[in-house]
Amino acid sequence: MNKNIPVKIDKENNFKSVPYILSKISAGFPSPADDYIENNLNLSELLIKNHLSTFLMRASGDSMVNAGINDGDILVVDRSLEAKSRDLVIAIFEGNLTIKRLVIKTDGSAILKAENPLHKNILISEYTELEIWGVVTSAIHQFIK
Repeated sequence: MNKNIPVKIDKENNFKSVPYILSKISAGFPSPADDYIENNLNLSELLIKNHLSTFLMRASGDSMVNAGINDGDILVVDRSLEAKSRDLVIAIFEGNLTIKRLVIKTDGSAILKAENPLHKNILISEYTELEIWGVVTSAIHQFIK
């Protein structure tokens, strides 16, 4: 396999495109690998739909581990999206930023749900000071920190 895979980088040292091997990687038994690159994949195009309204944030804590978000993961957050029930959102709750799953009940009330049973959900009442800051569209999990 080619160990010198070219990565295109722009003037600001940002990834422009990264080689994309179309072969699926087996998470079970090993399978033969292809010796060539099919295409290039632009990570910005893959992860960001609305460039002017998208931000990267680093997650802290373990309240969202069952949603696949770990401490230190990088979150892609789009502020232009309208939050819907079941979306992962960045919320400003009582002056603090938090990431939780927004659950809107049939009666119109809402919960900011933790995805870890060790953490409490946040019940939203009509008197709760809450702002949905953005919708999480992707999480970048890093194994090497």
